[in-house]
Amino acid sequence: MDFEERPISSKIVFHGHLIDVEVQQVITPYGNQTQREIVHHAPAIAILALTADDKMILEKQWRAPIAKTTLEIPAGKLDQRDADNAVHAAKRELNEETRYEATNLKKVSSFYTSVGCMDEYMTLYLATGLKRVTTELPQDQDEQLVLSEVTLPQALEMIDRGEIEDAKTIMAIYYWRGMNRRG
Repeated sequence: MDFEERPISSKIVFHGHLIDVEVQQVITPYGNQTQREIVHHAPAIAILALTADDKMILEKQWRAPIAKTTLEIPAGKLDQRDADNAVHAAKRELNEETRYEATNLKKVSSFYTSVGCMDEYMTLYLATGLKRVTTELPQDQDEQLVLSEVTLPQALEMIDRGEIEDAKTIMAIYYWRGMNRRG
């Protein structure tokens, strides 16, 4: 069966600092015409940063789309400083947001964050062997972050209590749990 839709028109209806929004008119494989609204977002990275005493670093920050604070792992989008290099972005974001660098940075997985409406493609990294940076990169002026460190049992309880609701963070915690089970 053919699933691919055929665009017949396309228009960028919003161009912003973080996203672009495109409206497409498409023909479905069954011949129906419909509209698709697509949010275009730069590729992004996220980091499961584990300290020497086996705690993960979490960031508390305000998220306007849901009008509340969240607990998340360090993350950010690739920009002109990264030259399309996700590893560079991960190292940069770890420095900017946590003031750590990692001796070991391992790719865990890459995934689309919300395929129903967005093309954002994120790569999750595991960062270990953390040490304080000697040169601090400037932090984003629009971010106010409060860092904390939690154990795996604490993180799992925070998911159960609804304190951690962010998908990339939940994925990272479950990956961490799987690492511990494999020994």
